[in-house]
Amino acid sequence: MSLLTILDRPEHQRRIGRLAWVMAWVGLVVGQLHALARVATRDGASDADEGLMHLWAEPASTALAPLLDWSSPAVVYLTYGKVWGPVVGAATLAAFVVHRRRSVAGFRGAERWAWRITLTALVLATVGCFAEYWTQWGDGNERLLEAVFVVLIPVLLLTMVASTFLGIVLIRRGLGLPAWLLALTFPGLFVISEVTSLGSVFLPISFAFGILGRRIARERDSATAVSSSRAAPVVH
Repeated sequence: MSLLTILDRPEHQRRIGRLAWVMAWVGLVVGQLHALARVATRDGASDADEGLMHLWAEPASTALAPLLDWSSPAVVYLTYGKVWGPVVGAATLAAFVVHRRRSVAGFRGAERWAWRITLTALVLATVGCFAEYWTQWGDGNERLLEAVFVVLIPVLLLTMVASTFLGIVLIRRGLGLPAWLLALTFPGLFVISEVTSLGSVFLPISFAFGILGRRIARERDSATAVSSSRAAPVVH
């Protein structure tokens, strides 16, 4: 079964939509545990003294101690970091579903290129997140973590810029809140990284496609499937 076949089936679209919505919330919660876990590591110890993270990191670490001290700091950090692969992956799948639906109604020019760049960036980001955390178990290899992180930096920047570009285009197409979340992705890179760990900068993207995915998941009439020329309005 090809990817296009999966994306064309309304029941699969709804499942992907529900997954994206759930994983956005999982990322919001577990992502902060990941941020707190990083503070306990040698390399991340200074994070709590930078930006605004010091306002909540220490009291949260104390209150959530049982969730953070069950193993060595490196193991806890790598374990919670594994959440970003599924979170970004779910958003990527939902992005492909939304793209597929909108392409049926037809789009051209700026939106076409915005989707191409954004989908490419999201696929690379998903691969990078899995490579960063899912290839390592136990205490991990710090050199490998650093090497993958360096490779991920241009992918991260491309994802932020491309998502912002797509969001601006979709605002003009009337997609409302999800479009605004995407448009604010790049500015959010600076704001979110002041408050929590860098992984959370993906959350605006996750919630944008999570919201769109939830709208799709709530559909009941198979006549709104992508095979219909009326499919596009369901993602407005």
